[in-house]
Amino acid sequence: MFKILIIDDDPIVRAALKRTLQNQGYDVSVASDGEEGIVLAKQLHPALIICDWMMSNLDGLEVCRQIKVDSEMTTTFFILLTAKGAAKGEEEDRIRGLDAGADEFISKPIEMNELKARVRAGLRLHQLNQDLHNQKQALEVLNQDLQTQKQILEAELAEAADYVRSLLPEPLVGTVTTKALFVPSTQLGGDCFDYYWLDDENLVIYLLDVSGHGVGSALLSVSVLNVLRSQSLPNTNFSQPSEVLKALNNAFQMSNHGDKYFTIWYGVYNRRKRQLTYASAGHPQAVLLSHTSTNKIQVQQLGSLDLPIGFVPNIEFENVAFDVEENSTLYIFSDGAYEINQPDGTIWGINAFIDYLINYSKEETHDLNQILKYIMALNGKCNLDDDLSLLKAEFN
Repeated sequence: MFKILIIDDDPIVRAALKRTLQNQGYDVSVASDGEEGIVLAKQLHPALIICDWMMSNLDGLEVCRQIKVDSEMTTTFFILLTAKGAAKGEEEDRIRGLDAGADEFISKPIEMNELKARVRAGLRLHQLNQDLHNQKQALEVLNQDLQTQKQILEAELAEAADYVRSLLPEPLVGTVTTKALFVPSTQLGGDCFDYYWLDDENLVIYLLDVSGHGVGSALLSVSVLNVLRSQSLPNTNFSQPSEVLKALNNAFQMSNHGDKYFTIWYGVYNRRKRQLTYASAGHPQAVLLSHTSTNKIQVQQLGSLDLPIGFVPNIEFENVAFDVEENSTLYIFSDGAYEINQPDGTIWGINAFIDYLINYSKEETHDLNQILKYIMALNGKCNLDDDLSLLKAEFN
């Protein structure tokens, strides 16, 4: 039942309006002056107020102003009762009333059928405004809940990202010296890498890139890392890259892992023979730079045309072996290192990236952050579109 408040200092008008509106089924309250009306309005929060303009002490215009500034009565429909006068005077009064916040005007003497119609129209508008107000409040509550959930999710993702980063290996120093860059495009990325000595002579080094980004890709990359680190692939010689990739392909078919696949470059370096053997599954070719003289650098691109892991079961991968010269440096990277969308709309590309690595290797610095700084300058944005991983292995 809608609540209606009548504010009028004329007891006859109050009684007539109250009886008429009560007969229409409304809950009607009355006030004999403006001050009493404001007090009742704040208590009752009526859907509609009918207020006489001309009252002693506090007139209807001021009552309207005070009601409309109350945030709890923003949807209350306000009707001002005006004395019938000259047309020019009526126009000026309406302007003043509208400025004060009045929604409708009814002239005295009051025609009751007109009053009923205007009250019905006013209550429809009040209900519409109330519904909109309620929806706005509900959206604000929902937005607050979403912000809270977002903060919780971000905290959990940050914790998960710290865990993934903690799994990555510490740099090696000695016969082989390693450094690495790991820059996910989101808090959790699909890149992962590792290097460790299988025995006194053989060093494993690999980098993988799971399709997509986010939690699903990160989970799969961590699963592969754990499988390789624990050497839990059955009947697999981990010093033979082709066997490792074949076993991974059988264990991680994309049909069983959310349609996700991954590329991987997997190599084994024998320090006694100074020989590197590798196999690649759809991964960008690694780059080996050998300083044959002071000014000359030999460039070897180490890749293959084999499919990524998970595409097709029971396929064979090929080993490639070659001797590693002294003072050689191996770079293994994900495609996020060179597929950089530049501000002019062009993609930087792998050839430009390799050229940069060659020039970088001629400099005295050994800081990989210089490479990252250059890539981010090309990118022109705070975040990369894809995960970036880069391994650098120096064979001393």
